[in-house]
Amino acid sequence: MTTPFPFTAVVGQDDLRLALLLNAVSPAVGGVLVRGEKGTAKSTAVRALSALLPAVAVVPGCRFSCDPAAPDPACPDGPHEPGGGSARPARMVELPVGASEDRLVGALDIERALAEGVKAFEPGLLADAHRGILYVDEVNLLHDHLVDLLLDAAAMGASYVEREGVSVRHAARFLLVGTMNPEEGELRPQLLDRFGLTVEVAASREPDRRVEVVRRRLAYDDDPAAFAARWAEEEAAVRQRIVAARELLPQVRLGDGALRQIAATCAAFEVDGMRADIVMARTATALAAWAGRTDVLAEDVRQAALLALPHRRRRNPFDAPGLDEDRLDETLEQFSGADGDDGDDDPGPGGPGGGGGQPEPDEDPRGGDTAARPEPGEGGEPQPAGAGSGEQAPARSAEPFRTKVLSVPGLGEGAAGRRSRARTEHGRTTGARRPRGALTKLHLAATVQAAAPHQRARGRSGPGLVIRRDDLRQAAREGREGNLVLFVVDASGSMAARQRMGAVKGAVLSLLLDAYQRRDKVGLVTFRGSAAEVALPPTSSVDAAAVRLESLPTGGRTPLAAGLLKAHEVLRVERLRDPARRALVVVVTDGRATGGPEPVALAGRAARLFAAGRVASVVVDCESGPVRLGLAGRLAGELGGTAVTLDELRADSIAGLVRDVQGTSRRAA
Repeated sequence: MTTPFPFTAVVGQDDLRLALLLNAVSPAVGGVLVRGEKGTAKSTAVRALSALLPAVAVVPGCRFSCDPAAPDPACPDGPHEPGGGSARPARMVELPVGASEDRLVGALDIERALAEGVKAFEPGLLADAHRGILYVDEVNLLHDHLVDLLLDAAAMGASYVEREGVSVRHAARFLLVGTMNPEEGELRPQLLDRFGLTVEVAASREPDRRVEVVRRRLAYDDDPAAFAARWAEEEAAVRQRIVAARELLPQVRLGDGALRQIAATCAAFEVDGMRADIVMARTATALAAWAGRTDVLAEDVRQAALLALPHRRRRNPFDAPGLDEDRLDETLEQFSGADGDDGDDDPGPGGPGGGGGQPEPDEDPRGGDTAARPEPGEGGEPQPAGAGSGEQAPARSAEPFRTKVLSVPGLGEGAAGRRSRARTEHGRTTGARRPRGALTKLHLAATVQAAAPHQRARGRSGPGLVIRRDDLRQAAREGREGNLVLFVVDASGSMAARQRMGAVKGAVLSLLLDAYQRRDKVGLVTFRGSAAEVALPPTSSVDAAAVRLESLPTGGRTPLAAGLLKAHEVLRVERLRDPARRALVVVVTDGRATGGPEPVALAGRAARLFAAGRVASVVVDCESGPVRLGLAGRLAGELGGTAVTLDELRADSIAGLVRDVQGTSRRAA
C-alpha cells in the first residue's frame, strides 16, 4: 500500500487545508470544490485527508457500510440486527472522469433478473463511498449523465438503480470533494451549488516557500515511509483535534446575532436559494468547534462567508469567482451585536486554523469605445504606401443575448452535450440492437420478441420465459452531443468601421454562452493585418475564450484566406485528437478580403476546402449600412454553409429560425 503524503506536510494552502478540516469535523458542511492551476497540491491534500478521518463502525460483511447503531432497513444486504459491528478506516473513493454509469451506481444483472427473478446487484463507487469521501479529480470534465447521478445521490442521500421495473436502493451519503483547473472549463451550476465550500489555490511566488515545497517533495519521493514518520506526531495531533471538535460540535451555540449576520450577508451578495445560508451556518459552527469554542463569533461568520459564497455569486461563466471583502465587513458590522454573542469581535483577515478567503482579483479595465475609421484600402480604395496595421484599442463588447440554435446536421456519436443529434447512452429510444460488450440499457420488447420463438425448443414449462444471452437486446437511443464550435473572427480595420466591433464581440460572447450551456468545446481564430493566429486552441473553457475576445485589438487589412486556412488546420489537428466530435465553424466577418495578390480568389479556394470536407459552417454577416455588397453571403455559399445577420442571430428575432446549418461534418464511424 502506498504511503500517502502527510496532510500536515503540505506547504501553505491554508484555505484548502482549513476547508478540508472543517468538512472532517462536520460532514454536513457539504464538501469542497478546489479550483486552481495544475501543480498546486490539490490532489495531494485531498488524498492526505483520508488518513486523518476517524475510523468508521460498520456491520460486518455489509457491502454498503451500514452503521451497526442504525442500520439501513432497506439495505440490499440486510436486514441487519442493531448492535455489534467492527471498525475500519474511513474510505476515500476516487471517481474517474471516464467512468461508466454502472461503475458509479452499480450493475444489475438483467439476464438473471429476467430468467431467475433474483436481484443480483454489484455495488458501485457510490456504495463504496458511503460514510466516506467521494473524490473527483478534474470534476469539470465529468460527463453530464454522471453529474446527474451525483446530483440525485447528493440530494437524496441514496442511490437508485432501476432497470425495466427491477430496482435496487441503498444509502449513499458521502463527502463530495472535487478538484478542477478552470482553464479546462466550468462546472454546471447545479453541481457547483452542491459543493458546500470552494477555495482558490495558486502556487506561491515566494522563492523560500517554493524551495520548501521542492525539498519536502524530494524527501517524500526518496523514502515515503521515513518522511511520513517524521510527520507522524503532527498528524496524530490534528487527528485528535478533529475528534475533539466532533465531540464539541453538538454543544456549539449559533446565536440569533450570528444567524442575522449570515442571512444579511447572503442577501447582500444576492446568492440564489437558501443553501448558502445553511452552509454558512454549518461552516461557522464547525469553525467554532475547530477553535475549541462553544459560541459562534463574527470572525467565524466572516470566514464562513469567504469559503461558502464565492462560487454561488456567479451568474454566467464569464463572471470571476470572488467576494468583495470590504462589502462583507460593512455587512457584518451593520448587523453585529444583536444578542451580545459577537458584537465585540473585530473581523480579522482569517479564521481559526489559519487562512482567510481569497481576495477578489482586480478586474482588467476594458478598452474604451473609440470611434473607428474605415481602413484605408478596404473596398477597393488605394492604401498609402507604408500604411500598415493601424491597430486600435480593444472595443468594449455589447451585452450578450440569447441566440438561436445552430446545430450540425445528421446523426453523430460524439461526447454527450446539448447541441446536435447523436447516438447516445441516454435519450429517447429509437430502436434495438445486439449489445456490444456489457448490456447497459435493455430493450424489453425486442428481447421478448427474440426469445419467444424458441421457448418450445428450450423446454419451457412454467410461466416465465427461458432467456439466453443471445436474446438480449440493447436499446438504441438518440440524444444530443456537444460539438467543437470554432470561431473565426475578422478583426481587421473594416470590422472596426462604424463601431461595429462592439456588436460583433457581443454576438460572439452570446454564442460562447450558448456553447457553454450546450457542453461544447470552443476555439478562437482571429485574422487581421497580414496573418491569422490561433487566439485559443480548442478547449472546454468558454470563459478563457471570452477573455481572449475581450482583449482583441482591431485594425489593418483583411487576410480572409489566412483565417480560413488557419481554421482548417486547427480542425485537422483536432480531428486526430477527438475524431468523434463534429465541428461547427462560425465565421464572423463582413466578407471582405484584402491584402496580397488575388485575395478574393484565394479566400474562395480556402472556403471550398471546408465544402469539400463537408464541414458544417455558418457565416455571421457583420456588414451594416444602407448599401450592402453581399460578400458574406457569397462566402457562405463557397463554404457550403449558411449566412445569418447579427439581427437574425437573436432568438427573439422575427426572421426565420436558424436550425441546421448547411453542410455536413465528417461523421464518426
